[in-house]
Amino acid sequence: MRLCLVSETWAPEINGVAHTLNHLSQELDQRGVEQLLIRPRPREGREARYMQAELQVSGFRLPRYTDVQFGRPADRRIMNFWRQNRPDVVYLATEGPLGFSALRVARRLGIPTVSGFHTNFDHYAGDYGMNWLKAPVLALLRRFHNRTHATLVPTMVQAERLRGQGFANVGVMGRGIDSHHFTPDKRDPALRRQWGAEGHQPVALHVGRLACEKNLDLLVETFRAMRETQPDLILVLVGDGPQRTTLEQRLPEAIFTGFIDHHALARHYASADLFIFPSLSETYGNVVVEAMASGLGVVAFDYAAAEELIEDQKNGLLVSRDTPDDFVQAAVSLCQSPARFGQLGRAARRRIQAQGWDVIADTFLDSLRHAQEPSDGLPDPCRP
Repeated sequence: MRLCLVSETWAPEINGVAHTLNHLSQELDQRGVEQLLIRPRPREGREARYMQAELQVSGFRLPRYTDVQFGRPADRRIMNFWRQNRPDVVYLATEGPLGFSALRVARRLGIPTVSGFHTNFDHYAGDYGMNWLKAPVLALLRRFHNRTHATLVPTMVQAERLRGQGFANVGVMGRGIDSHHFTPDKRDPALRRQWGAEGHQPVALHVGRLACEKNLDLLVETFRAMRETQPDLILVLVGDGPQRTTLEQRLPEAIFTGFIDHHALARHYASADLFIFPSLSETYGNVVVEAMASGLGVVAFDYAAAEELIEDQKNGLLVSRDTPDDFVQAAVSLCQSPARFGQLGRAARRRIQAQGWDVIADTFLDSLRHAQEPSDGLPDPCRP
């Protein structure tokens, strides 16, 4: 099989899409799948691993979302690229201008496409104070995805939600975890001493982009309430973003690490005790799974990966998404009980150990193969 991946983002960029595609690409390479890539030209200018050929196009960044680059439409260049390296199937990972451009060309050339719903852009519009854009953005996303043979989402709940909003041919492809990399065995006493954590002094961790869509006001409220109840609690925030300066002012006692590499991230997870994640904008939330693999007691809303993987009071604390006060109370209660968050963390680790990327890659390949099969008279999912 020759697969072309089209994405606005790629490793070493730090986000859920790049993370997922990097793991899938590695698994596909091990299975002998020939891979092509179309993406915006990266800052460092190097080519991606595992690719037999790559097309880099010009890009641009949004004023309030500069961490992510969007690719400009490049119909003619994509057409020439695919005429020289015609793929059997195309995976459209993002719905930006580059994704729409690739979809147009694939339809002209009769190449089957599968798309991924990796980002809730309609939700982001509300987070950035543009509620009036939510309905038009959703309509645009629906038009994009319904012109592909299938749309892959990470959870059953999201699949049902999208079907209810008029999305067709929605399938589920979960996310994997490298439980050998993210493991409690990487707990680092030296790192804990660096944080000022003595002995069994508890550490509460948050990992993620420090931006409006991550529900950071509730994170601040939760951390403050936890510290009032447990004054020796140490707060660590991993990640960066436009809200970092504001958060540093609101949580002066917290430790802000900025972005850290993959290896340091595993040590930070394992060296903490609790993971506090109030976000309601994720399509999945890889950080929740990484925290579970690392043996942390997780507090999260019943949303995305947490809803799929956490059984409340058994391997984490799951809070109804419309009760922020309960979220605060759950975190406050848990930080006072080391035996409890240790027990939940061990159960969380057991829950996700079988969730390897090899299984996810098999599901992905099945979807790609199915897109190449004749429709047998069924309605064409690539209809205009």
